[in-house]
Amino acid sequence: MQFLRILLLVVFPLLVAAAPDFYKILGVDKQASDRELKKAYKQLSKKYHPDKNPGNEEAHQKFIDIAEAYEALSNQESRQVYDKYGYDGYKQHQQGGGNQHGGHHDPFDLFSRFFGGGGHAGHGHGQRRGHNMEVKVSVPLKDFYVGNRIEFQVTKQQICEECEGSGSRDGHSEKCEHCAGRGARIVKQMLAPGIFQQMQVICDKCGGKGSRITNPCPVCQGARVVKKPVSHWLDVDRGVPDGMRVSFENEADESPDWVAGDLIIQIDERNPADSANKENLDGWWFRRRGKDLIHKEVLSLREALLGDWSRNLTHLDGHEVKLGRKKGQVIQPGHVDVIKGQGMPLWQEDGYGDLIVEYTVVLPDQMQSGMRKDIEAVFEKWRKKVGVNVKDEL
Repeated sequence: MQFLRILLLVVFPLLVAAAPDFYKILGVDKQASDRELKKAYKQLSKKYHPDKNPGNEEAHQKFIDIAEAYEALSNQESRQVYDKYGYDGYKQHQQGGGNQHGGHHDPFDLFSRFFGGGGHAGHGHGQRRGHNMEVKVSVPLKDFYVGNRIEFQVTKQQICEECEGSGSRDGHSEKCEHCAGRGARIVKQMLAPGIFQQMQVICDKCGGKGSRITNPCPVCQGARVVKKPVSHWLDVDRGVPDGMRVSFENEADESPDWVAGDLIIQIDERNPADSANKENLDGWWFRRRGKDLIHKEVLSLREALLGDWSRNLTHLDGHEVKLGRKKGQVIQPGHVDVIKGQGMPLWQEDGYGDLIVEYTVVLPDQMQSGMRKDIEAVFEKWRKKVGVNVKDEL
């Protein structure tokens, strides 16, 4: 007898520890709202879906556990039972008919209620796949240089959370009386006197669904889907090419009738003229050309002719690049300097491209007579010294 007591003291804690913790499985706390539960389920079910992890039994089991945890906690009655009596109490409640599934659940059916389609390729052969969505996201050049993680929004069609895609307030629908639930009707068409042709057409009363909703959902009005903005995070890597396309799997328009396609994001460099605030104007004095950066530097006539100038160019990450000329060094209009290693970082490689500095010389619109005479005198003195007549060029 004493041995049995000791055995129970040892085994019972192990059994309790081995029982699934639904909150831990979903990564939420016990006060999690319905919205937080749905968000956790969506993220985890996509991460561990068998189609994404072929041959991985551990991921497959996690996918099943995630579905069971969500079904338990998303139902108010079963959640209360689980919170009060734990996993064993929840299972007894399920087996006693406390759930419409009678204690059994299909994780792929649950997945399809959220994302449309038949759950995965092995369920429902011939299941349609929705169209991909393509969206352009404009990013300032600075983010291409230093890298960034940005949030963006996309308005898309989503399965109604209120009715879980049924379109019905109470989750029920009635068989269409016009097509007897087949979704199609046989009609006769007379081709000639006494000659008829039978044709099968989609039922115009139920739209081919075979059922009709008599008590529509107050949120989607029976449409089963709603248009809502969805936020996503986009990682912009250093040096990523302009026009790069990034795919978010199964994040396009949702429907109970198809598997959601992919959301494809094209990362484009933002035109500085389109920037709404000064913060996004950082680096507007640079242009990108592949792995190189282009900068136009404006010089006065004095600087171009006499040299003896220097200035610091603030780069996209804040470091300074020194530009300048010594006294007497002339810069011709259109002259180009190439500064090695000061261009764009090479994507997924070590090193940088080059910074190409193009010089523009600003000439005065009009020269005052005194200044003109002084310049003529200088040029005349230079002409006599070197034997070149430049007076006619003024």
